[in-house]
Amino acid sequence: MLPIDDSPIVRDGKSLILAMDHGLEHGPVDFEEVPEKLDPSTVFETATHDAVTAMAVQKGIAEGYYPSYEDDVNLLAKLNGTSNMWMGEPDSAVNWSVDYAAEVGADAIGFTVYSGSNHEVEMFEEFRDVQEKAREYDLPVVMWSYPRGQGLKNDTKPGTISYATRIGLELGADIAKVKYPGDPEAMAHACKAAGDMNVVMSGGSKTSDYDFLSTVEAAVDAGAKGLAVGRNVWQREDPTRILDALEKVIYEEESAEAALESVSDEDEEPTDAAVEAAE
Repeated sequence: MLPIDDSPIVRDGKSLILAMDHGLEHGPVDFEEVPEKLDPSTVFETATHDAVTAMAVQKGIAEGYYPSYEDDVNLLAKLNGTSNMWMGEPDSAVNWSVDYAAEVGADAIGFTVYSGSNHEVEMFEEFRDVQEKAREYDLPVVMWSYPRGQGLKNDTKPGTISYATRIGLELGADIAKVKYPGDPEAMAHACKAAGDMNVVMSGGSKTSDYDFLSTVEAAVDAGAKGLAVGRNVWQREDPTRILDALEKVIYEEESAEAALESVSDEDEEPTDAAVEAAE
């Protein structure tokens, strides 16, 4: 691991990575409710928020849009990715090199590893090459550590997520992005299994403000060092509001209820869930 506290992608020991590799991984379906977000510049604008420590994108987006935002956004170059049309055993094509990512201006490297896939061996070897090349540029490496494959029936059970964080540590990642294992105790064990490596929670599919923020709160309280999120931010009508709240939950360690209350308009009624939780 690199000492990454001074890295641009870390703030006060924590990270909030805004991911927008969904156009490749999921296709245009993720933009149906927010068609304006088909324009990557709209999400780059969102990434200028002070809470965001890096924006994760694929090569074409980095080439075409990052130069206009390089002074305001830290680039996390997501090197591999496969379309949702791929129907085989989980695998991920390597779409650009560390050398080229560094030339484009990357502040960090991102790479998916599907442990448990029939392609695990080659993915581990690909990660080795990426991690060692990134060291030559002093670029931190974020592993999307996603156990997945025909032998895994539940990819979010506690033991699997702890294994996922440990794999990140063992293979030399500086940050591992993992799914939430369902409860704070399981998340705490996953963070402990990671040793000194930072663990961030995957944002997942869009949920309500309170449900999302309360899960982030639980993960941070359990030892997670932040969040890597896409849809739960840029699919919202007001992404700035949710980022304001995330800033309070992640960096200031406020509760979800307090964060929501602080970002609500004075005339806005608090959500039923927030009221019930506060009671």
